[in-house]
Amino acid sequence: MRTTVSALFTLVAAAALSGTLAVGAIGCARVKPYQREHLARPSMSGAVDPGQGRFAQHQHGSREGADGGTGEPGGGCGCN
Repeated sequence: MRTTVSALFTLVAAAALSGTLAVGAIGCARVKPYQREHLARPSMSGAVDPGQGRFAQHQHGSREGADGGTGEPGGGCGCN
């Protein structure tokens, strides 16, 4: 009885490990440098409407008077 439980546990552990490795291997892909331009497109982002995010960021920066790290010019007046 003890041997059967031990063998079953080993079998389940091996199946779980091989399943985890298989799922991990599927998720990894080598991307060539010339293919990266397609992955960097705005349509590849998870945002529903990327323009809405840019507008909200611009609005927040204009309201706060300081916008940092986005590379957009402009001051606190809201004009560019």
